[in-house]
Amino acid sequence: MTAITVNLNPIIQLTDHQFYQLCQENPDVKFERNAKGEIIIMSPTGAGTGNRNSEINADFVIWNRQRKLGKVFDSSTCFKLPNGANRSPDVAWIKNERWDVLTLEEQEKFSPIAPDFVLELMSPTDSLAETRAKMIEYRDNGVRLGWLINQKLHQVEIYRPGQPVEILEKPQYLSGEDVLAGFTLDLQIIW
Repeated sequence: MTAITVNLNPIIQLTDHQFYQLCQENPDVKFERNAKGEIIIMSPTGAGTGNRNSEINADFVIWNRQRKLGKVFDSSTCFKLPNGANRSPDVAWIKNERWDVLTLEEQEKFSPIAPDFVLELMSPTDSLAETRAKMIEYRDNGVRLGWLINQKLHQVEIYRPGQPVEILEKPQYLSGEDVLAGFTLDLQIIW
């Protein structure tokens, strides 16, 4: 199953609070919202993708516990981007200095902040064009480093502000560069 986009705008334009309520009232459904206000209903991942997501997220959590530089978020976390979209990357990270300026209410709901880092791990049913568009949206909204991991093509696309997308063919490791200081992701679990 792929994602389904529903345009409710001709009938009702959901406020941020209403969108949050919709998500809270339907906890078994994963929603995103694009910058046009359209609701995107995401399908659940298969077991293989879910396992790879968990393994990757564990590496980030372990690194972050050791470094204590920021906060790590999983694919259930929704962020309100500056362009109005509500997005849930598979892995996200925000440095402490930026996270700590949010109010407690902003931290508990769909935080109005673009992460410093995002990772999207494509599942077999994901559209490459749509996932690339999402990565560009992240970058254009302030994400400093983004990784799109495409297991099917054995590629990783790296997104950085003001730079063309870098495509790596079946890399063994990815560096967190200056955004995730000292972090290296071993891609053996992906390939």
